[in-house]
Amino acid sequence: MSAGAGRVVLLATTHRVAPGLLSGPAWAALHAAGAVLARAAGDPQAAAVRAAGVAVQDAHDLPDARLAARLAQEAERHVVVLLPGPAGDPAADGLAEALAAELTRRSSAGAPVPEVELVPASWDVPGARLLDLVAVMDRLRSPGGCPWDAEQTHESLLRYLVEEAYEVVEAVEHGDAADLREELGDLLLQVVFHARVAEERAEAPFGVDDVAAGIVDKLVRRHPHVFGPEDGADAGPDAGPASTAADVEASWEVLKAREKRRASALEGVPAALPALHRAASLLERVRRRGVDAPAPALPAGVALPAGGDAALGDLLLALVDAAVGAGLDPEAALRGALARWSERVRAAEGAAAEAGAAPTGEADAPGP
Repeated sequence: MSAGAGRVVLLATTHRVAPGLLSGPAWAALHAAGAVLARAAGDPQAAAVRAAGVAVQDAHDLPDARLAARLAQEAERHVVVLLPGPAGDPAADGLAEALAAELTRRSSAGAPVPEVELVPASWDVPGARLLDLVAVMDRLRSPGGCPWDAEQTHESLLRYLVEEAYEVVEAVEHGDAADLREELGDLLLQVVFHARVAEERAEAPFGVDDVAAGIVDKLVRRHPHVFGPEDGADAGPDAGPASTAADVEASWEVLKAREKRRASALEGVPAALPALHRAASLLERVRRRGVDAPAPALPAGVALPAGGDAALGDLLLALVDAAVGAGLDPEAALRGALARWSERVRAAEGAAAEAGAAPTGEADAPGP
């Protein structure tokens, strides 16, 4: 820095943080400055700084070269601070190059060259980009946005929700990280889309904040081994300790069963699931609950083949192939078998309730 030169302070901010929520060094620079310039007209950050008693001059109409010269001139007398505007980057739109050129010119001419300091004034916290997604969806659904997005309903979006979920599964199975990131984004869009549609409902509207608050409360409540009662966790006597994954699973099941108040082990598994997926979930829940309603046994002489998942997959595929070759619908056949078995489960549960017998376990595995 040349003798007699001052200092140019460039504040770096983010529009995802409320105006005025600035770092200590940023406020110290603002209060110590002899001049504060705002790069954008109507900048909410500038309004917040003015409200705190700091005078702010409007410099939005200055081209980069003139703004760079103005900053250097102000720095000859005192510290000058530049508010970057909504973009948050003080060096955007060519200002960095213009300021470098101005300082080079001053150095060549023997004029005072001020020190330039970049001060982080606010920054994104993890998850901040979700705010951008919410803002984009709001614009798409608002007047003047996208006609296709504006006419969508919960019902019309269902096919996309299902497709995106399966594409996430496929990306995981393929082990492609870039593909998984993209597909998770597509699935996240469906969540935000449905929340935006729900916000417009005439009855019982809710928005994405309500959705997020609900799952946060649920996660805290069902993790008493992590969060204490002061955080809202359920610390009931039957929650139990949780020093291992098995302890966590057992505690989760107890807490979830208490919240859901489900009368049957069959409740909570969507009927729209593919039959094989639904069968595995129902069998696991009924087994956990200890309901005396065994599934049909394997035919005599038939046993699971050795070889793990690959051999089992081959066997299932062979069964499907045989069914299709015989003109049967394996999906419908398994759904029918599940319906018949479910009737036996409900009968067993009813008999146990009449006898005053309590189930030996809980139906729900960890999950929402």
